[in-house]
Amino acid sequence: MPNKQQIDELKNILIQRQEIILNNVNGSRASIDQLKEQETKDDLDYAEVISDSFTEGMIANHQLAELNQIIEAIKKIEDGSYGTCSMCSVTIPIGRLKAKPFAKFCTECREVFEREEANKK
Repeated sequence: MPNKQQIDELKNILIQRQEIILNNVNGSRASIDQLKEQETKDDLDYAEVISDSFTEGMIANHQLAELNQIIEAIKKIEDGSYGTCSMCSVTIPIGRLKAKPFAKFCTECREVFEREEANKK
């Protein structure tokens, strides 16, 4: 089980990452708005603008998903349930939390979860 100092360090990492993501998402939104305002001279320009907008949108969506996981992890820190696997309730090893501070599954349960997700597709 992570001690208070380790949890505080991980919380600071989560908060810093949260700020970075918010800045990135806001930047992506601004880039998409700029792309929408660009004048297109031909079909090639239009295709490039659409492709760039799509890419910016995909990046923003991925980062928003990470942001939601970070927010959930911060809430767990505050309610005292941080570091416990959401599937089997065992303590997530500190090494895993350092690698992925918003991890909600232990390694074994993450593998089960990923297999189940892959089977849904």
